[in-house]
Amino acid sequence: MAITLMSIFRRRAGMSHAAFVDYYETVHRLIGEEVLAGYATRYVRRFTTPLDGEERGDEVDVVLEIDFPTQERMDAFFASVQDPKIAAMIADDEKNLFDSPTMRSYLLDERKSDMPPVP
Repeated sequence: MAITLMSIFRRRAGMSHAAFVDYYETVHRLIGEEVLAGYATRYVRRFTTPLDGEERGDEVDVVLEIDFPTQERMDAFFASVQDPKIAAMIADDEKNLFDSPTMRSYLLDERKSDMPPVP
């Protein structure tokens, strides 16, 4: 069973949501793919839009999901990003994108309900 890490991030002050999505997908995603290769089996970004269409400034802009096949692979990933060169590469790019003090990550404990088919 996969281990899923979920992170929620907000964009840095002064950055539009559209610019955030564009930068994430054209720059930061590539860093993620590079450092996650060999460790993760899934790397998904879910960009958010408030249902009422109104931005209040405190929203989460992206929900990130990363699956690891085992606890050992996740632990190995976190050990690998402690390398000073890799840690600096990630931290330097995060400054261009995220409101760092609000970054949070969670391990997910998934529970599913069996739902009837949709007519």
